[in-house]
Amino acid sequence: MSNSHTKPPAAAPTDLHSAPATAGHILLPIARATLSMALGHPLEAPEQAAWLQESGACFVTLTQRGQLRGCIGTLEAHRTLLADLKANALAAAFADPRFSPLSAGELVQTEIEVSLLSALQAMQFESEAHALAQLQPGIDGVVFEFAHHRSTFLPQVWQQLPSVPEFMAQLKRKAGLPPDFWDAGVRLQRYSVRQWKESDLRCASDTASSQENL
Repeated sequence: MSNSHTKPPAAAPTDLHSAPATAGHILLPIARATLSMALGHPLEAPEQAAWLQESGACFVTLTQRGQLRGCIGTLEAHRTLLADLKANALAAAFADPRFSPLSAGELVQTEIEVSLLSALQAMQFESEAHALAQLQPGIDGVVFEFAHHRSTFLPQVWQQLPSVPEFMAQLKRKAGLPPDFWDAGVRLQRYSVRQWKESDLRCASDTASSQENL
């Protein structure tokens, strides 16, 4: 996650409900324009929406033909949503340690997804089984913490890991721990997201155009 210094954000946070239903039509073009500019191809995208200046936390995910190409985000709001979006778009493209930096030739085949996060909610539990019983597949993003180990999965990951025990096992593996690890010092937090993907917006636009032409 990027920790680059930016000017202090506005006091009011962007929650999941303050951004309009059409937020994806603003967030996704800004993310693409940010990457295009960084790759030497200036592209304009409107940035005037007032809610972009509220503090917010988001993740930017890049995929190519359905395969992950980069994913970086912020779990807790500490700057404006606009600044967070741009920083995470750049980090997903050029600073995800799992991948080589994105090239200009790849951008056209790269799909962008933006997830706007709610505030983190600490979970209370007495055992791993108790914790697993509380998780809501397809809804909860989860942050796993133990000592210096930390990892998170967005709610979208439930699509690949629909089993709650396997979801947790892979979350621990991502944190650098054995999948069967458990300790009384484990901390879990959960959150929800609103997500927008370029292909979904294109499909919606195509559907609307078809209906208008009936």
